[in-house]
Amino acid sequence: MSQGNLYIVPTPIGNLEDITLRALRILKEVDVIASEDTRHTQQLLTHFQISKVLTSYHDFNKEARVPLLLQVLKEGRHVALVSDAGTPTISDPGYLLINQAIAHGIKVIPLPGPSAFLTALSGSGLPTDAFTFYGFLPRKKAARLKLMDGLKEDKKTLIFFESPHRIVAVLEEFFSVFGERRVVIARELTKKFEELIYGTLGEITKKKWSVKGEITLLIEGARKKMKTPAGPIEEGAP
Repeated sequence: MSQGNLYIVPTPIGNLEDITLRALRILKEVDVIASEDTRHTQQLLTHFQISKVLTSYHDFNKEARVPLLLQVLKEGRHVALVSDAGTPTISDPGYLLINQAIAHGIKVIPLPGPSAFLTALSGSGLPTDAFTFYGFLPRKKAARLKLMDGLKEDKKTLIFFESPHRIVAVLEEFFSVFGERRVVIARELTKKFEELIYGTLGEITKKKWSVKGEITLLIEGARKKMKTPAGPIEEGAP
Protein backbone atom coordinates (compact mmCIF):
# COMPACT_ATOMS: atom_id res chain seq x y z
CA MET A 1 0.00 0.00 0.00
CA SER A 2 1.38 3.41 -0.99
CA GLN A 3 1.73 6.16 1.59
CA GLY A 4 -0.34 9.32 1.58
CA ASN A 5 0.96 12.82 0.83
CA LEU A 6 1.44 15.63 3.31
CA TYR A 7 0.28 18.90 1.74
CA ILE A 8 1.42 22.24 3.17
CA VAL A 9 -1.52 24.54 2.42
CA PRO A 10 -1.33 28.33 2.91
CA THR A 11 -4.57 30.07 3.85
CA PRO A 12 -5.57 33.76 3.59
CA ILE A 13 -4.05 36.23 6.04
CA GLY A 14 -7.25 38.24 5.98
CA ASN A 15 -9.03 38.52 2.64
CA LEU A 16 -10.64 35.16 1.81
CA GLU A 17 -10.36 35.91 -1.92
CA ASP A 18 -6.61 35.30 -1.62
CA ILE A 19 -6.97 31.53 -1.30
CA THR A 20 -5.86 29.71 -4.45
CA LEU A 21 -7.94 27.35 -6.56
CA ARG A 22 -5.36 24.65 -5.94
CA ALA A 23 -5.55 25.12 -2.16
CA LEU A 24 -9.34 24.73 -2.29
CA ARG A 25 -9.05 21.56 -4.37
CA ILE A 26 -6.51 20.01 -1.99
CA LEU A 27 -8.60 20.85 1.07
CA LYS A 28 -11.56 19.11 -0.59
CA GLU A 29 -9.55 16.04 -1.60
CA VAL A 30 -7.46 15.23 1.49
CA ASP A 31 -8.70 12.84 4.17
CA VAL A 32 -7.60 14.88 7.19
CA ILE A 33 -6.78 18.55 7.81
CA ALA A 34 -4.29 19.23 10.62
CA SER A 35 -5.04 22.71 11.90
CA GLU A 36 -3.45 25.09 14.40
CA ASP A 37 -6.92 26.19 15.54
CA THR A 38 -9.78 23.95 14.38
CA ARG A 39 -12.43 26.59 15.16
CA HIS A 40 -10.66 29.16 12.98
CA THR A 41 -10.14 26.67 10.14
CA GLN A 42 -13.75 25.48 10.35
CA GLN A 43 -14.91 29.02 9.58
CA LEU A 44 -12.76 28.98 6.42
CA LEU A 45 -14.06 25.55 5.37
CA THR A 46 -17.67 26.55 6.03
CA HIS A 47 -17.24 29.67 3.89
CA PHE A 48 -16.09 27.54 0.96
CA GLN A 49 -18.59 24.73 1.69
CA ILE A 50 -15.94 22.14 2.46
CA SER A 51 -16.75 19.31 4.87
CA LYS A 52 -13.66 17.54 6.16
CA VAL A 53 -12.21 15.80 9.22
CA LEU A 54 -10.25 18.32 11.32
CA THR A 55 -7.65 17.56 13.95
CA SER A 56 -5.72 20.05 16.04
CA TYR A 57 -1.96 20.40 15.63
CA HIS A 58 -0.26 23.17 17.59
CA ASP A 59 2.78 23.88 19.76
CA PHE A 60 1.19 22.39 22.87
CA ASN A 61 0.16 19.00 21.41
CA LYS A 62 2.58 18.46 18.52
CA GLU A 63 4.59 15.74 20.31
CA ALA A 64 1.45 13.62 20.70
CA ARG A 65 -0.11 14.49 17.34
CA VAL A 66 2.86 13.74 15.07
CA PRO A 67 2.82 9.92 15.57
CA LEU A 68 -0.94 9.85 14.94
CA LEU A 69 -0.66 11.89 11.75
CA LEU A 70 2.26 9.81 10.54
CA GLN A 71 0.14 6.70 11.00
CA VAL A 72 -2.64 8.25 8.93
CA LEU A 73 -0.13 9.00 6.16
CA LYS A 74 1.40 5.52 6.31
CA GLU A 75 -2.08 4.05 5.84
CA GLY A 76 -2.28 5.80 2.49
CA ARG A 77 -4.49 8.70 3.51
CA HIS A 78 -3.64 12.27 2.59
CA VAL A 79 -3.17 15.08 5.13
CA ALA A 80 -3.26 18.86 4.68
CA LEU A 81 -1.38 21.02 7.19
CA VAL A 82 -2.76 24.55 7.68
CA SER A 83 -2.08 27.34 10.17
CA ASP A 84 -4.38 30.08 11.42
CA ALA A 85 -3.35 32.31 8.52
CA GLY A 86 -0.68 32.43 5.85
CA THR A 87 1.92 29.78 5.10
CA PRO A 88 2.40 27.02 7.70
CA THR A 89 5.74 26.99 9.61
CA ILE A 90 6.29 30.76 9.09
CA SER A 91 6.16 31.72 12.79
CA ASP A 92 3.64 28.89 13.14
CA PRO A 93 3.91 25.22 14.16
CA GLY A 94 4.57 22.58 11.51
CA TYR A 95 8.31 21.97 11.47
CA LEU A 96 8.20 18.79 13.56
CA LEU A 97 5.51 17.11 11.46
CA ILE A 98 7.22 17.99 8.17
CA ASN A 99 10.62 16.91 9.46
CA GLN A 100 9.28 13.55 10.62
CA ALA A 101 7.32 13.01 7.40
CA ILE A 102 10.52 13.47 5.40
CA ALA A 103 12.39 11.11 7.72
CA HIS A 104 9.74 8.43 7.13
CA GLY A 105 9.86 8.77 3.35
CA ILE A 106 6.48 10.48 3.10
CA LYS A 107 6.04 12.86 0.19
CA VAL A 108 5.73 16.49 1.28
CA ILE A 109 4.02 18.81 -1.20
CA PRO A 110 4.19 22.55 -0.37
CA LEU A 111 1.70 24.87 -2.06
CA PRO A 112 2.48 28.55 -2.77
CA GLY A 113 0.21 31.12 -1.22
CA PRO A 114 -0.31 34.06 1.15
CA SER A 115 2.52 35.24 3.38
CA ALA A 116 2.32 38.42 5.46
CA PHE A 117 6.03 39.25 5.38
CA LEU A 118 6.40 38.76 1.62
CA THR A 119 3.26 40.80 0.98
CA ALA A 120 4.67 43.59 3.16
CA LEU A 121 8.10 43.40 1.52
CA SER A 122 6.65 43.67 -1.99
CA GLY A 123 5.03 47.00 -1.17
CA SER A 124 7.71 48.38 1.13
CA GLY A 125 9.95 50.13 -1.37
CA LEU A 126 12.93 48.70 0.53
CA PRO A 127 15.60 46.56 -1.20
CA THR A 128 14.38 43.04 -1.92
CA ASP A 129 17.56 41.51 -3.34
CA ALA A 130 18.64 40.45 0.16
CA PHE A 131 16.45 40.32 3.26
CA THR A 132 16.14 38.45 6.54
CA PHE A 133 12.90 37.49 8.28
CA TYR A 134 13.21 37.14 12.06
CA GLY A 135 9.63 36.48 13.12
CA PHE A 136 8.78 37.89 16.55
CA LEU A 137 11.40 39.72 18.60
CA PRO A 138 12.28 38.47 22.10
CA ARG A 139 9.81 39.44 24.83
CA LYS A 140 12.40 40.79 27.24
CA LYS A 141 13.87 44.21 26.52
CA ALA A 142 17.46 43.19 27.31
CA ALA A 143 17.25 40.31 24.82
CA ARG A 144 15.73 42.60 22.16
CA LEU A 145 18.47 45.20 22.57
CA LYS A 146 21.15 42.53 22.33
CA LEU A 147 19.65 41.24 19.08
CA MET A 148 19.31 44.75 17.68
CA ASP A 149 22.92 45.53 18.50
CA GLY A 150 23.99 42.43 16.57
CA LEU A 151 21.91 43.52 13.56
CA LYS A 152 22.90 47.18 13.27
CA GLU A 153 25.64 46.46 10.70
CA ASP A 154 23.50 43.99 8.70
CA LYS A 155 23.04 45.38 5.18
CA LYS A 156 19.97 43.28 4.39
CA THR A 157 16.38 44.49 4.79
CA LEU A 158 15.17 43.29 8.19
CA ILE A 159 11.63 41.97 8.69
CA PHE A 160 9.80 41.23 11.94
CA PHE A 161 6.34 40.42 13.23
CA GLU A 162 5.35 42.54 16.19
CA SER A 163 2.53 42.92 18.69
CA PRO A 164 0.53 46.16 18.70
CA HIS A 165 1.12 46.29 22.45
CA ARG A 166 4.90 46.56 22.01
CA ILE A 167 5.40 48.19 18.63
CA VAL A 168 5.90 51.75 19.95
CA ALA A 169 8.52 50.63 22.47
CA VAL A 170 10.23 48.44 19.86
CA LEU A 171 10.47 51.33 17.37
CA GLU A 172 12.03 53.55 20.03
CA GLU A 173 14.54 50.80 20.86
CA PHE A 174 15.47 50.37 17.20
CA PHE A 175 15.92 54.14 16.87
CA SER A 176 18.22 54.20 19.91
CA VAL A 177 20.37 51.40 18.44
CA PHE A 178 20.18 51.99 14.67
CA GLY A 179 19.76 55.75 14.51
CA GLU A 180 17.83 57.20 11.55
CA ARG A 181 16.86 54.57 9.03
CA ARG A 182 13.96 53.97 6.62
CA VAL A 183 11.15 51.89 8.07
CA VAL A 184 7.79 50.53 6.91
CA ILE A 185 4.94 49.39 9.13
CA ALA A 186 2.47 47.10 7.38
CA ARG A 187 -0.70 46.86 9.44
CA GLU A 188 -3.75 44.62 8.95
CA LEU A 189 -2.59 43.43 5.51
CA THR A 190 -5.39 42.42 3.11
CA LYS A 191 -8.03 43.37 5.70
CA LYS A 192 -10.51 46.28 5.73
CA PHE A 193 -8.20 48.65 7.62
CA GLU A 194 -5.00 47.72 5.77
CA GLU A 195 -2.32 50.38 6.08
CA LEU A 196 1.31 50.77 4.98
CA ILE A 197 3.12 53.50 6.89
CA TYR A 198 6.38 54.82 5.40
CA GLY A 199 9.02 56.99 7.05
CA THR A 200 12.17 56.81 9.12
CA LEU A 201 12.59 55.46 12.63
CA GLY A 202 12.75 59.00 14.00
CA GLU A 203 9.64 60.10 12.09
CA ILE A 204 7.58 57.02 12.89
CA THR A 205 8.21 57.27 16.62
CA LYS A 206 6.63 60.76 16.54
CA LYS A 207 3.84 60.07 14.06
CA LYS A 208 0.29 59.36 15.24
CA TRP A 209 -1.09 56.13 13.79
CA SER A 210 -3.28 53.24 14.89
CA VAL A 211 -1.33 50.55 16.75
CA LYS A 212 -4.19 48.07 16.51
CA GLY A 213 -4.09 44.85 14.50
CA GLU A 214 -1.42 42.53 13.17
CA ILE A 215 1.84 44.29 12.34
CA THR A 216 4.78 43.48 10.08
CA LEU A 217 7.80 45.73 10.62
CA LEU A 218 10.43 46.29 7.92
CA ILE A 219 13.67 48.19 8.50
CA GLU A 220 16.26 49.29 5.97
CA GLY A 221 19.61 47.52 6.26
CA ALA A 222 22.85 49.31 7.13
CA ARG A 223 24.20 51.39 4.28
CA LYS A 224 27.18 49.98 2.42
CA LYS A 225 30.45 51.81 2.97
CA MET A 226 33.14 52.38 0.35
CA LYS A 227 36.77 52.41 1.42
CA THR A 228 38.84 55.42 0.34
CA PRO A 229 42.36 56.59 1.27
CA ALA A 230 40.75 59.12 3.63
CA GLY A 231 38.51 56.51 5.25
CA PRO A 232 35.09 54.91 4.68
CA ILE A 233 32.32 56.89 2.97
CA GLU A 234 28.69 55.84 2.97
CA GLU A 235 27.50 54.91 -0.51
CA GLY A 236 25.43 57.70 -2.01
CA ALA A 237 26.93 60.38 0.24
CA PRO A 238 27.53 63.80 -1.43
